[in-house]
Amino acid sequence: MKAARLPCLVSLLLGHALYSAPPSFEISSIPDGKFAPLRKEISQYVDVFGIPVLATPRTPPEKVKHAAIVLAEYLDNDEDGEPDNPKVLATMVRRDAFLFMTKDERSLERFDFELFVENDLHHGQGQFGTETNPGNGEFDATLEEVLHLITHEGYAHAYPDVFGERPGTVLADCLDRARGGHFKRVPRQYPKVAWFTYDDRTCDYGCQCAEYLYWAITSVLGAQDSPRRIRDIRHEWKLYTRELVKKRDPWIFALITNPKYKLPARLPDGKYRWKKTRP
Repeated sequence: MKAARLPCLVSLLLGHALYSAPPSFEISSIPDGKFAPLRKEISQYVDVFGIPVLATPRTPPEKVKHAAIVLAEYLDNDEDGEPDNPKVLATMVRRDAFLFMTKDERSLERFDFELFVENDLHHGQGQFGTETNPGNGEFDATLEEVLHLITHEGYAHAYPDVFGERPGTVLADCLDRARGGHFKRVPRQYPKVAWFTYDDRTCDYGCQCAEYLYWAITSVLGAQDSPRRIRDIRHEWKLYTRELVKKRDPWIFALITNPKYKLPARLPDGKYRWKKTRP
């Protein structure tokens, strides 16, 4: 993957587009490079603007392709063939960020992640096939997991004082307001004024920052406002529409709609519509 990293960083420094062509979403075998030692466990590979989408042999290819398309839609939200925020993409590439997929949740839980650690790969996001574009009215977890990869490995490090997942950043100040106070650990009960009330005690402060940012962005983009979805999430998140976020949490709304950061303005739909418009 180092070969893919160099043109990204050089192009960023020169002020040019990061990639001359958008992704093709073709699934290939694992190329030479950092991931080569994992070829026995991982057999599917898709390159999305230099960010690998990796999958085990039993992961359905259509799920892998869908995740890759959503990643492209988030990174190139206006679908002009070039990533919207070169600084964020360069940060992700520099950190060797990747999306890793298995067939189902059990397969993900049983995977030996020490294989990544042994090969100095520490910045991946896991996702499993059964939660990916499941159909039948079920929520597509790709919208969450891929966004976590981008914000956690990209924005949090490209803009550490703004999107950093630690106390004192702009994002953290927004989080504290949303939770009704500053809590290093998940409280037994949130204040009644809180609108973000995630109660998973394994989710530390940095994790809470990432989860909160996901809820805010996807609510503004319209992912959370179906009647079924509202019922499913109301114990954790109360601002499920763009209007509610804008009215009750104007601080996070101003942050995620600030054109400086070029966060997604349109919800991915699994259809990357880039068409070549210039020679």
